[in-house]
Amino acid sequence: MPPLFCDTDLARRIERAETAFITAGNRAAQRRTGGAGFLLPVACGVASFAEPDSPWNKVAGLGFAGLPAEAELADVERGFADRGAQVQVELSNLADPAVGDLLTGRGYRLASYENVLGRPITGDAEPVRPPGVEVRPSGDEELDIWLGVVLDAVAHPDTEGLPWPDAFPRGIVENAERDLAAAGARRYLALVDGVPAGGASMHVMDGIAQFSAGTAPAFRRRGVQSALLAVRLADAATAGCDLAAVTVQPGSPSQRNVQRRGFDLLYTRAVLVRVITAAGWRDARPESASVPFQGGRSQ
Repeated sequence: MPPLFCDTDLARRIERAETAFITAGNRAAQRRTGGAGFLLPVACGVASFAEPDSPWNKVAGLGFAGLPAEAELADVERGFADRGAQVQVELSNLADPAVGDLLTGRGYRLASYENVLGRPITGDAEPVRPPGVEVRPSGDEELDIWLGVVLDAVAHPDTEGLPWPDAFPRGIVENAERDLAAAGARRYLALVDGVPAGGASMHVMDGIAQFSAGTAPAFRRRGVQSALLAVRLADAATAGCDLAAVTVQPGSPSQRNVQRRGFDLLYTRAVLVRVITAAGWRDARPESASVPFQGGRSQ
């Protein structure tokens, strides 16, 4: 099929689904902790703080419904500062450029990029069955098994391409994956010769199936990711979706894998950060004991 073209309307739709995905993760985290997080609307996007160090702590969806007001941004920045957290904004390059100008004028700096890829879902995706690989839906009864293989995968991320800009304590990553499950994401387990080898999820919103996945290091380059993709594409078609979307690090094996399966590069997000403490604004770097979180990310 011809490459998928992404205009601002399609980017707006994907960013709206991303906003809903983050909102669902935040709400699941709040139910789990009974904590003092927040969700704030910002110019049709959302500012989310779930708990300390959480991957749900970010601002998303800006740039498709006018500029956020200075007062809105001040409230968001105050909310993060009161909790000792940096403000991280993920901004599409198809968003209004004036948003980037506004943020850099407030002291935000560029930290990294991430790529959003998509593929139309037509219901005719070819099945992929590598030798010895089985993929099946994964229920609540084996959540700990699914979590174990996913955590093993994210603890050993891609070493090619740009690194993930954010990293989190392993326990926080486990919490976030449990939040995804509680938020209704469909889970899949891949086995190689009967041994758990990879885990994946699919979150459906507004006809968009958002994919994330990981393969344990010992089972990479065995066709596990291709098999997981094929099963989810078929299930997404059954669910009435017309688009599958993934977020990956630029130049990574994950991007290469999904492009081989018919995904096209749609747009790039700039990751902009601003950090505040009681002493004022400062820079920050993740601690070395942390691991990346790819929920809602990668293939």
